[in-house]
Amino acid sequence: MYLSSDSQDVDVDDDGDSQRSCSQGHRSSLNLQTHQGGSICLVCLSNLISNPLSPTIHVSYALSQLSRSLSFPPFLNSILTFHPHFLVSPLVVSLSSFDDEPIATQLIHLILALSASADPSVCREFVARVSDRISSGALAWSSRQLHMLHCLGVLLNCEKEDDLHTHIKDIYSLISVLVTGLQLPSEEIRGEVLFVIYKLSVLQSTSAEGDGSDVLIPFCPKLLYLLGDVLLKTQNDDVRLNCIALLTMLARRHLLREECAYHTSNMSSSGGVNYKETEDETKGSSLVNLFAEAIKGPLLSSDSQVQIGTLDLLFHYLSSVGTSGNQIRVLVEENIADYLFEILRLSEYKDPAVKMCLQILDLLSTAEEAFKLRLVVGFATLIPVLRYVAEIPFHPVQYETLKLIFECISECPGAISSSQLEELVLVLIRMLKKHSDGEMGMIPETFIMACSVFVTLIRSPHCNGALDLSKSIEEAIKHTILACLYVSERNINQILQCLYLLKEGYAYSHDGNPTNSSKLELRSCILDICRTHLLPWLVTGINEMEEEIVLGDRMKNRIYLLLSSLMDSLLGNDSGQSIRDAALHLPSDPVDLLFLLGQRSTNSSVFPSCQSAALLIMFTSSLYDERLADEKLVLASLEQYILLNSSDFHNWTTDNLTVTRLVNLYSLLRGLGNMSYQIHYSREAEEIIFQFINSDEWDLLSARIHMVSLKWLFQQENIIKSLCHQILKYCRSYNLEGADIIIGNNDQIINVQTLAELVSTGDNYGARIFVCLLAQLFAEEGQEYDIISVLNLMATMVHVCPAASDQLSLNGIGATIRTWCFSETTFISILILVFNILSSVQPQTLSADQSWVAVTMKMMEHSIPPQKTDILSHESLFVIGILSLILHLSTNKALEETSKPILFNTSIISVINTVVCAASSKGPALVDHDEGTSTGITLIFVLFLHYFAVKSLHAILPGFVDWQNFLVSANPSEPLAFIGIRCHDLCRLLHFGSPVIKIIASYSLVELFNRISDQMNSKHVELKCAVGYLMSVRSILEGLVLYNDLRVATNCALCLAMLLGWENLAKETELLGKSSWYRLIIEEMTVSMSAPSLASQSFMDSQRPAILIGIVLLKLHKIPPWMRSVFNNSCISGILENLAATNLSSEILVLFRELKKSDFLSTEQIATINQMLQECRKLMYTNNAQEGHPNEPIKKALTNQYDLGDVCQYLIDLMSSETYIDMDSWGFHMGSRRLLEEIELFFSTLTVDDDGCR
Repeated sequence: MYLSSDSQDVDVDDDGDSQRSCSQGHRSSLNLQTHQGGSICLVCLSNLISNPLSPTIHVSYALSQLSRSLSFPPFLNSILTFHPHFLVSPLVVSLSSFDDEPIATQLIHLILALSASADPSVCREFVARVSDRISSGALAWSSRQLHMLHCLGVLLNCEKEDDLHTHIKDIYSLISVLVTGLQLPSEEIRGEVLFVIYKLSVLQSTSAEGDGSDVLIPFCPKLLYLLGDVLLKTQNDDVRLNCIALLTMLARRHLLREECAYHTSNMSSSGGVNYKETEDETKGSSLVNLFAEAIKGPLLSSDSQVQIGTLDLLFHYLSSVGTSGNQIRVLVEENIADYLFEILRLSEYKDPAVKMCLQILDLLSTAEEAFKLRLVVGFATLIPVLRYVAEIPFHPVQYETLKLIFECISECPGAISSSQLEELVLVLIRMLKKHSDGEMGMIPETFIMACSVFVTLIRSPHCNGALDLSKSIEEAIKHTILACLYVSERNINQILQCLYLLKEGYAYSHDGNPTNSSKLELRSCILDICRTHLLPWLVTGINEMEEEIVLGDRMKNRIYLLLSSLMDSLLGNDSGQSIRDAALHLPSDPVDLLFLLGQRSTNSSVFPSCQSAALLIMFTSSLYDERLADEKLVLASLEQYILLNSSDFHNWTTDNLTVTRLVNLYSLLRGLGNMSYQIHYSREAEEIIFQFINSDEWDLLSARIHMVSLKWLFQQENIIKSLCHQILKYCRSYNLEGADIIIGNNDQIINVQTLAELVSTGDNYGARIFVCLLAQLFAEEGQEYDIISVLNLMATMVHVCPAASDQLSLNGIGATIRTWCFSETTFISILILVFNILSSVQPQTLSADQSWVAVTMKMMEHSIPPQKTDILSHESLFVIGILSLILHLSTNKALEETSKPILFNTSIISVINTVVCAASSKGPALVDHDEGTSTGITLIFVLFLHYFAVKSLHAILPGFVDWQNFLVSANPSEPLAFIGIRCHDLCRLLHFGSPVIKIIASYSLVELFNRISDQMNSKHVELKCAVGYLMSVRSILEGLVLYNDLRVATNCALCLAMLLGWENLAKETELLGKSSWYRLIIEEMTVSMSAPSLASQSFMDSQRPAILIGIVLLKLHKIPPWMRSVFNNSCISGILENLAATNLSSEILVLFRELKKSDFLSTEQIATINQMLQECRKLMYTNNAQEGHPNEPIKKALTNQYDLGDVCQYLIDLMSSETYIDMDSWGFHMGSRRLLEEIELFFSTLTVDDDGCR
């Protein structure tokens, strides 16, 4: 293509040679080849577009051709390499020559394209030339000037460069022209001017003279008045946004101030304007008044961006150092506060409006008198705001909201109604409760203000009338006390405010009618809080004070008497009596108690009572992790007490309680020492403590004990025998009472949870103690009751803490149970413990444990009847459930030798054959024999045993079984030599059985079919089975693909997939082309999945069986012809519309992969799948979900009672939780963990064969 220089003719020559000159004879180097085979002469192009007389149609055509050619890399590279600046001047001249808006748009597009692609100097030259044109004023304010202005704006907005402003020759002249443009009535011009001024000010904030002054100061305050006028009058949101952005920037730079703040000498320099010029325009109104009027419209704008921007502007204006109190008062008098309250109401009290409005209202509140009236009017709005911010931890305006409420109700008490007061009280109590519970944090200032508001509400006139706040005040005081006194870092101001609230609450209980029952309760509650919380805190605080405080005897006695009352309350049974007895002789300084304790008790008649009191105080404080002194000093003092007084100890103690507290305190200090440092201790004192324990003077259950103390005791081998005795006492009490033993309160209790955690940690002798205790009881006669007590507790411990089973196993629980002599009384308890252990233990723990062989033989001997029977007792079924667990563990290399006697036990094989034969003979009536009948529950457990037996046979005896014998046998009446149910029997049970039987039978068939497929593939053997036999099996499976239980349907679909892949059915697969049943399944699936809906993950999972059938059909050597009509283009597109990255499954990806292999997918559909998979992969990586979501642990429901229904449900969950068989040869990958692999596999098919899509 050649562009003539006369601007009239445009010659196109597709056969032109780019190496020759154009028709005007210009140099060939300026004649560039285009992607269409033609060429463009840059000189001709420049002449054409620079000539104002050129026809606009020619100019537009030439510009469009240039734009298209720039997208051709060789053409663009030629310009950028050899002529980067050639087109700069022509394009700028053209932009200033034509009023035509489409041409201006084309020119700006080209300018931006060249600026973005070329050397930075090109963009700088464009900025320099365009700014010169605007600054010259030659274009006046024509449309060409507007185009130039827009072009400058987009150039300055270029992210590539941040120093473009330095290439503007005279920035003051340019800004002067722009300021003049603001006075024009055109919204379009004002919008462009505002944007350019904003960009210029952002890029160059200071004067070029280097004096540090702002570049816009010479144009203020005229610019400020003009901006206020623009914001006031414009109705265009784009103009508003630009104006607000510029004003916000000025406010941040503290330039948004009154005209008196600007020196008049600066107004005429550097293109500025004298203030006198603005007097007529402002008509004497101050800038703050104009500003207030201007922002009212944007504040109530329906455009949230405009509204939020205006709020941000107002906040920065009020926060500016140049904003005076008088200006804030003017804004309040101009009703800006009323607008803010209205914004809060319209925003439904949600962020970000709440945050910004409250911050601004807080700043406006400094105009106290003027703001007070507005605050009263808007007070009702603040209550729902407080309700909102109170639910968000550390919300940034919690304090401001409470402060405004406090100012209103304290300055104008009558402004609040009774209903508002009640609502405020409820919100405040909720805030304090969540703070004291640790559910929601709160900064100290917010807490103090919340208490101040509550005190002010208590003083409200409404509280002295019909409104009774006694219950609310009681609750608030409790929460504030808990929040202040029981934190690691106490804030003195918070505590003072809390005490102030306590005082006002107590005063309230005496106001009005002090004999009112609710006020009496409030008064009693406050006194109780002082006794149980405040005074103990005060006593503890004495030790933390830096100044030495000498207490008089009278005060000392009162404090010790208070402590004794506290001991009575905490420990019960007049526990504080020893303190009351010795109060007169106890030292004033609590630290001196250590010195007193280290004395020989016979040295003084008062020493025994004083030492008993000191021991009680130290013991009780240790329960709450409080210390009188450093732990080393306390231990040293306690050891000295033990060493000096052990011989005389029995002379003055009357019970074992003191000994127990001594032992518990000593063991706590030793335990803490082991945790934090290597402590030095007296071995002699330790031996004395062990003597106390072994002589039965210590009673574990008689006193509260710290968990650290309990653990240390269980780590001492010297006292194992005594600990066995203590545990037996607990087991007896637990078995008798059926509940935890609580000593005192819930802080330090001996319960099943505590013992279970102790046993499970493995760093103590807990497990060994229980095993030794059980072995000891087994060796004695007549201990059935104690044996049951211990067995029940151990079973419950394993139930609440499954890790305890590993430690019990490692300490020989199997070997101990092996020594048990059969007893009907204890048998069920033994079975419960065995079931809980085997269902919880890690397989590697039992890998070398041979003791379970004898245990298993005993269970089978006592529970499996030798004669044929089709109904088993509950006890026998429970044993079969345990045998199933043993077989399950053998698949993980545990109890392999134990499993073999089960697999080949003739009695079990006989029972299974009898039960299955009896069930099969029932035919359709079998459906009535569910888990609620004897026949049904027996069949269910037999099927469990068969399922786990098949898995165990494959795991421990690989290659031993010819799995095809399960399909057909030369002598069908001949039983198998091991546990097994033939395929046709499983099919009968699957077809006629109850829902639970169908589930277990379907899992068994999947496992059996998988073993047959593996054997055929690994040994390369053919299927030794008649096609008719397999066709009948296929019929059963086909009928259950649409069964309402997803597990049964999926298992049947998997079985069909394997069955259709066996070679013996290869010839029969042609029948599938005429099978209306398969077509019905696929059509139902496609209709459901392509229907317009919000497809959830559960919905997609429900389609899994049908999807698997679709995959099978697509993998056949000859795909049924009707498949292409079912999976048509609209159907596949509909399915894709319902899919998203969040509901994909591995099965659906396999389906799409097979559809792609068979050319069912279009290019657009493949692209859609590709994008969806990329999003899914990104989501999985983001959520660390490469390995899929972890399965929930299987719930075990057996404690010291058992229910066959619970055992049945556990075994079903165990089957369902196991990973599905690996069927890579067919492409089935069940479970979300394989989803990422399927995504990568689908991507690999795209890279291998991109031409496979039509």
